[in-house]
Amino acid sequence: MTTDPSEYDKAMPIVTAHLAKVERAVSRTGTSHAWQPYATVRQALVEALRDEDAQGVPSRAVDEFARRISEDPNMLPY
Repeated sequence: MTTDPSEYDKAMPIVTAHLAKVERAVSRTGTSHAWQPYATVRQALVEALRDEDAQGVPSRAVDEFARRISEDPNMLPY
């Protein structure tokens, strides 16, 4: 299956904007909820993603971000 390169060019600004929203939500949650219990962090992260209009993040990714914030926020890539 071949993809038209122009489709990539059209999609990249959308992908970049979505990833920026996710990064803001994760960063904000990491700052406000570092070292807190996982369930608390995960709920705060879900709310932050909703506030950023960044729905659609796979639950496994949300779980991993929440785990890292809860256990060691210094391990976050942001």
